[in-house]
Amino acid sequence: MFLALLVSGLVLVTLVAVGLFVFGLRRRLIQRSGGTFDCSMRWNVPEETDLSGKGWVYGVARYSGDRIMWFRVFSYAPRPRRVLERSAIEVISRRTPEGEEELALLSDAVVLGCLHRGTRLELAMSEDALTGFLAWLEAAPPGQRVNVA
Repeated sequence: MFLALLVSGLVLVTLVAVGLFVFGLRRRLIQRSGGTFDCSMRWNVPEETDLSGKGWVYGVARYSGDRIMWFRVFSYAPRPRRVLERSAIEVISRRTPEGEEELALLSDAVVLGCLHRGTRLELAMSEDALTGFLAWLEAAPPGQRVNVA
């Protein structure tokens, strides 16, 4: 009986260690090519401001040409969860987190309200990441419509 518990415990510890290793390896592979920043996202947001903190998902965004690939942090998926095209992003508002949002987001986050192909979404990122994001949006090739609030 003791041997069975010991073996079960070792198997469980090994599985947890391998899971954590793969989790860290995925994050390294996402960040390897550079151009990444921490970015929480709330997709399909109602028009009235919701300060409950619900719906926010912590992630990492990576610039890739004229797109931003957004990956959930707490996932093993190798592909991005969302892909945002520069030409389809319209910035509509900018604010600081309020209420329970302050607990759901990183401490220095700024919330950016956007439209992407008719879907309202919010991105929360640091002030430095926001500067880079807005510069990326404004640096669109000639002929592309860009709307930065």
